[in-house]
Amino acid sequence: MRVDAARNLDAILETGARLLAEDPSTSIAAIAAEAGVSRRLVHRRFASREALHDAVVHTKLEAVDEVLCDARLDSAPVAVALHRFVEGIIAVVRRYPIDPEQMRDDAESYARMLDQRAQVGAFMQRAMDEGLIRSDLPDGLPQALLHQIIALLAHRFPDDDPGQAADIAVDTLLKGMGRS
Repeated sequence: MRVDAARNLDAILETGARLLAEDPSTSIAAIAAEAGVSRRLVHRRFASREALHDAVVHTKLEAVDEVLCDARLDSAPVAVALHRFVEGIIAVVRRYPIDPEQMRDDAESYARMLDQRAQVGAFMQRAMDEGLIRSDLPDGLPQALLHQIIALLAHRFPDDDPGQAADIAVDTLLKGMGRS
């Protein structure tokens, strides 16, 4: 793919992700205008808004898979893996803000997202087993808190560097908000 074609595709996918997350009925024309490309170019790549949505979901899932692989959740030291994961996932969530609930209509994508969550769940269990996270918490609470902290830092503080946001997220998750 030519550099300009790849750049245009990235602009379409990122803009589509943002606008479709805000309003799933956003038109192709609005997405094209916001992305700075022609409507014809978008239609050449995607036959419909649904096809663009599917491409955004697929691209986000691919990006999450990369983050999971790079974080080495099953082999890196827990604190290191946690920071890598959070830093990477914040960047992905910001780039492709499609809500996971918008994936429910596509069984394959939804199953893939659930598998990704299961990998994070297994990692959080590892963190509890190794004593980095309390093991007396209700089932699923550490993972739910992690997802909420990530969402908060990704959406409410979008100008923060993902690395700095990950520092805050990991520190908050592991130490809480109280004074030491």
